[in-house]
Amino acid sequence: MAQFGWAYVDCNHANLGDNKGVRYVSGSVVTASSTFIYDVDVAKVTLDGDLEVNGAITASFFVVDQTEVLSGSTIFGNTTDDTHQITGSLFVGASGSNPVFTANPLTSQSFTQGFKVNYTSVTASGLTSSNKRYIIGIGGSSALEFRIHSASVAGSGALLLIKDEAASRSGPITISASAGDTIDGVTHYEISGSSPAISLYSNGANWFVF
Repeated sequence: MAQFGWAYVDCNHANLGDNKGVRYVSGSVVTASSTFIYDVDVAKVTLDGDLEVNGAITASFFVVDQTEVLSGSTIFGNTTDDTHQITGSLFVGASGSNPVFTANPLTSQSFTQGFKVNYTSVTASGLTSSNKRYIIGIGGSSALEFRIHSASVAGSGALLLIKDEAASRSGPITISASAGDTIDGVTHYEISGSSPAISLYSNGANWFVF
């Protein structure tokens, strides 16, 4: 035969209505609190106080309305097509120290202590640059042809720097534009002489020397 105990339900303590209040056991009393409410009518949980979770929180939409959030290591996004938007300034660096990087939308300016970009060494003809390349160091000692990727793929404002790293070279370095593109109005550009270099930018349609 089943055994039954008893519980005292304190309805007057909560005063939350039929569809509100999360009931819990306090000692031998089943009660509720106005600081912890589940409203069935609007399917909403309201907690007035701190919440500590030993586990994962999964939500389809997550809003943080707070001036300071303290956390350990954080991962944002799980696919390459995710977009993360920050409204306000961005500070990257140790607390209380000079920032490594800042971005200020009020001044439309960013600041960085140091600047490191991708470097690629090229020693043979027939290679083409790409969006992930910035500095191209041309090695070897003979004439060489290097092709620049499409300006439309690079987009307006893209930069590219090409430098002859050889102490001496038997012929020029020929920089060719992709089909339909030009470099300062011509399809190819030659650099020669004593350790020459060239800086290029894209306007989204063609490349230009600067």
